[in-house]
Amino acid sequence: MTFTRTNSDNQDFQKLVDALDADLKIRDGEDSAFYAQFNKITAIKYTVVAYDSDLPVGCGAIKQYAEDTMEVKRMYVLPAKRGHGIAALILSELEIWAKELHYARCILETGQKQPEAIALYKKQSYQIIPNYGQYEGIANSICFEKLL
Repeated sequence: MTFTRTNSDNQDFQKLVDALDADLKIRDGEDSAFYAQFNKITAIKYTVVAYDSDLPVGCGAIKQYAEDTMEVKRMYVLPAKRGHGIAALILSELEIWAKELHYARCILETGQKQPEAIALYKKQSYQIIPNYGQYEGIANSICFEKLL
């Protein structure tokens, strides 16, 4: 397994995000349009793509949310590659990168209909926080934070 730090112009990242969006459209149903507006990938400076024998199998990104805070975005692992700890490794790489950039915490939002993501974030020591920003008052959203 190798990890490439790149940006949202990376074609492998874009293909994985397309697969993520297709999955979320099924999971979120009519709510998917609401979430899609917050998940544009144009001009994301910090993305990670995981490769297994040169095959892109997962991705994630961070973007600045506040002066000391990065928001984790676009986490995804191909269904055939799940259950092998790849998402945890991607998340760890994003956290290391955020620390290198002198950020003190990461925050993120996931949905009630994504139990695998919820389990991942809890296992990686993320704590549930009140919904922030555009997710305030959204019953399907669960927000997390981790101090770095």
